[in-house]
Amino acid sequence: MPSHAPDHADPLSDPNPQAADPLARERGHLTDSRAALRAMRADVEALDLRDVAANWVNAAALQHQVSERIKALADLADTPLFFGRLDYLHAPGAETAEGAEGERFYIGRRHVHDADGDPMVIDWRAPVSQPFYQASKTAPMDIALRRRFGYTGGELTAYEDERLSDPTEGEQTSKLLQSEIERPRVGPMRDIVATIQPEQDEIVRQGIGGTICVQGAPGTGKTAVGLHRVAYLLYAHRERLARSGTLVIGPNRSFLHYIEQVLPALGELQVAQATVEDLVTRPALGVEARGTDSADAARIKGDARLAEVLRRALRSYVTAPTEPCVVVRGSRRWRVPAYELEEMVEELLTRDIRYGAAREALPQRIAHAVLVRMEQAGEAPDDRVQDAVARNAAVKAAVKAVWPPVDPAKLVLRLLSDADFLAEHAAGVLDADEQKTVLWTKPGRGVKSAKWSPADLVLIDEAADLIERTPSLGHVVLDEAQDLSPMQYRAVGRRCSTGSATVLGDIAQGTTPWATASWEEALTHLGKDGAAIEELTQGFRVPREVIAYASRLLPAIAPGLTEATSIREAAGDFSVRAVDPADLDAAVIAACHDALTHEGSVGLIAADARVPALAEALGAAGLTHLSPGEETSAEARLTLVPATLAKGLEYDYVVLDEPAAVVDGEPDERTGLRRLYVSLTRAVSGLTVVHGAALPERLS
Repeated sequence: MPSHAPDHADPLSDPNPQAADPLARERGHLTDSRAALRAMRADVEALDLRDVAANWVNAAALQHQVSERIKALADLADTPLFFGRLDYLHAPGAETAEGAEGERFYIGRRHVHDADGDPMVIDWRAPVSQPFYQASKTAPMDIALRRRFGYTGGELTAYEDERLSDPTEGEQTSKLLQSEIERPRVGPMRDIVATIQPEQDEIVRQGIGGTICVQGAPGTGKTAVGLHRVAYLLYAHRERLARSGTLVIGPNRSFLHYIEQVLPALGELQVAQATVEDLVTRPALGVEARGTDSADAARIKGDARLAEVLRRALRSYVTAPTEPCVVVRGSRRWRVPAYELEEMVEELLTRDIRYGAAREALPQRIAHAVLVRMEQAGEAPDDRVQDAVARNAAVKAAVKAVWPPVDPAKLVLRLLSDADFLAEHAAGVLDADEQKTVLWTKPGRGVKSAKWSPADLVLIDEAADLIERTPSLGHVVLDEAQDLSPMQYRAVGRRCSTGSATVLGDIAQGTTPWATASWEEALTHLGKDGAAIEELTQGFRVPREVIAYASRLLPAIAPGLTEATSIREAAGDFSVRAVDPADLDAAVIAACHDALTHEGSVGLIAADARVPALAEALGAAGLTHLSPGEETSAEARLTLVPATLAKGLEYDYVVLDEPAAVVDGEPDERTGLRRLYVSLTRAVSGLTVVHGAALPERLS
């Protein structure tokens, strides 16, 4: 697979006088493409919208769309405009190959056309671009030549060719692809659009109609696959998703900050990001998380059984009517007896529709009964009369007495504060010990003063949905999904009840006491049972020796999972250093110094309890360090990472402090070993494990 090689076998003629120097010709096309992109942006900037919109609201909306389009057409100097080229043997889509002249396409992050509208760069998501990711020697997909480009900064410096339809050329490993995967990183996560592998591409391009779950071992690129899938769906179904919305859900703010530049780099600026806690926090109700639960309380509150307890508690507010409803209109009085009101209430309860919807339907039921009586008396009422009767003070009073309004936060507050109320509605669902565990020892006086925990907010969200339907988005990406409780899955599922989802995670990295045992179970709670489950086991980032070392833990933490492999040719720098416990801090600082001699980012990962001491030691050693979520730079490349925040993050070099302390920092051994597995697999190029205490038995 030649690099910087002449284009002797180009299947397409090229009149360009630079053709004798292929690299110069490709640089020329890059220059022309950048000029065309600037022209496209200038055309949008020059649009005069003053006389286009009918009113100021439409004008503002149109101006916003134009502003977003201008942002999307930005030419980022350090981001290659195209990264590949496809030379087709025949024109794509031609009915017959005979006489169909081949075409050449440059594949990039966004579409670029010249002044005549002819494409200079094809969006990577377009169907014509798919062979760049899928074509092979055994299935060339009508591709004569696939060319990959190498860049230094924004400058095109190399290329590499594969002649897929040439039987004399064998299958080879791409050096440019390998170097791009292994390239040291500084700053937030970047897109993988130039290095998407065939199995990843198949997931990215799956249709919007169904939910897909991706079980991905460390370094398999599952997060990037999920983000690129969003970008693809926005390309293929832009109008639909523009109306319904898209959302990326991550485990914490540090993680969201780490990934936030991926979609903008692909030209997608409208995708919202949030944590599960963001979704369920309701500032309008005065509710925010200010308290914490014990592990047992959080586990029980996160159990799907709580949904039934909440449903029972909410329905208990509905009472059987004891008085008739008498409606006065003019000189006439219309009486609906209590037994008839009770039949209406029972019918609505039997239908099991949402509490709020039933409460809105009840006055119309009563009004209809009144209208029947009016008609029987010879009157001819219409729909306006029915609406007026439904708004009658007597009807409103009857509805309020039978089906009163309920505040979801007050409902949960009562359940967690009133032992008798909880016992009544949790009977046969939670046992006495479980009820005692979730009850507050010091109940809050009111909604705003209560010390709600994150698990409590999820209960309030469930109660709110029982009252009024939660709006659904078109597509939701849920990352690090293995850590969610069943009630959290339900909260996310409500946000995509009429849409689809991409669920990403790794069972082996489940580090909460309620972490899911299987994806089938998780998808059921999400409301997407039967969704396709794909498994990515081929790693691209984690070195072979590192993933093999971490995989020693799999029999203890996830015995059913396939062990990951790595396609990286470089084994990576890997060492385990045993030191005297008294010298542990000094040995960790020395390992950080060693790691900083290499190019790229460095993460020092330690048990949360060890972080203050290590921060002090780093300061004493004159080593500047960042916190997770802070952007690395050439001047500050070392990040001190509590093990509980390491998930989803990657560093070129990792120093792992005291594995035994990472395990001991969790409430049980399985969770501790899973936390250790996460910490071990954050390294992209090298890992140094430093320990004073004995290693966990599985690693010895």
